[in-house]
Amino acid sequence: MAIQVLMPQLGESVVEGTVSKWLKDIGDEIEEFEPLLEVNTDKVDSEIPSPGEGTILAILVAEGTTVDAGTLLAWIGEEGEAIPAGGEIVSVKEESGKSVSEQDATGHVKPSPTVPHAGRNNELGFISPVVAKISREEGIDLTRVKGTGQGGRITKKDVLAYLELHRESMQIGGVTGKIDSPVETPPSRTQQPSQEIIPGEILPHTIVRRSIADHMVKSKQISPHVTTVMEADMKNIVAHRQSNKAVFSQDGVNLTFTAYFISAAVTALKRYPIVNSSWSDEGILIKKDINIGMATSLGEEGLIAPVIKNADRLSLLGLASTINDLANRARDHQLKPDEVQGGTFTITNHGTSGSLFASPIINQPQAAILGIGVIEKRVVVIDDAIAIRPMVYLSLTFDHRVLDGAIADYFLGKVVESLQNWA
Repeated sequence: MAIQVLMPQLGESVVEGTVSKWLKDIGDEIEEFEPLLEVNTDKVDSEIPSPGEGTILAILVAEGTTVDAGTLLAWIGEEGEAIPAGGEIVSVKEESGKSVSEQDATGHVKPSPTVPHAGRNNELGFISPVVAKISREEGIDLTRVKGTGQGGRITKKDVLAYLELHRESMQIGGVTGKIDSPVETPPSRTQQPSQEIIPGEILPHTIVRRSIADHMVKSKQISPHVTTVMEADMKNIVAHRQSNKAVFSQDGVNLTFTAYFISAAVTALKRYPIVNSSWSDEGILIKKDINIGMATSLGEEGLIAPVIKNADRLSLLGLASTINDLANRARDHQLKPDEVQGGTFTITNHGTSGSLFASPIINQPQAAILGIGVIEKRVVVIDDAIAIRPMVYLSLTFDHRVLDGAIADYFLGKVVESLQNWA
């Protein structure tokens, strides 16, 4: 029987995806768990493995098309096998293995976004295609992996943690290689090359660039943007960082200024929680969690904002470590869709490219975004005396529906105070 390929739901809050690239053509043979296509969700590309082996019988969604999770994308089966007319879905499989036919008013079967095709195991329960793919390539015996998912399900995080733990133990013992078997690992996916720029020709839009354009235009249409700017003396921060860089490096962490800015923003968000909110027709929704989006440049490919979840619960070391991890994986295209979801406030450090200050666009549906300029030594007056200090301009762009100028200034002033009084 032909196998359906459905658009997966790649995160709890991810309800759609864009087919960015088909890795196989109609008529090609494919093995189970072999990469079939790439899906882009919120500027994150994810390889989707095949739910079964066979021949690609039909591809129903073209590259560049955005569809809901659960949408039928393709059919896989035996060469020459017939598929339902028009690609109509005839059945899906629940974890019990029983065939179900959830029909709408017209009698057509509706796709289920939560029903995978691969990885039923009587002993382990449901095994997702991603988990199965990693375990097969790395030679991992899944009976040795402790599952932390719902009902003890083995998640991708569990497998990667197991892999990392055992790699470390093998390196300590002077042995490198696979954990449980000598299966070769394919080369990791490298950063996609940037588009060739030729003067006088039209540069085609990438999926990421279209996504950025849509989000930015909508944000300007949705929120009345206002920007306020203040200046901060970074003397204490520079001294603290200089004294602690070596200590942090012993834990494998690069202590960047971004960690200090995020910590200061968290302090201000706790003092003025209305900034950690979003507008709705019913009222202003104050968020319970403080999840900081960290704008990260991908060069010519655009910008992405991985999210530091529950940033208020992290120490400076924890923030610095998380920043390192997210930034590195963002540039290597290794982020997961959930890692760019759920932000409640965003910081963009445009000063890394030499910019003094800017008025960034709000990341919807958030209420504000903090822009950080370049840190440079300037002549300032302190206690009626001329001094040279490392200074930085901070800009807060805010939604005037949610915040008025006074509250925005109080918030930004708190950020400045936290930076200048760092001890």
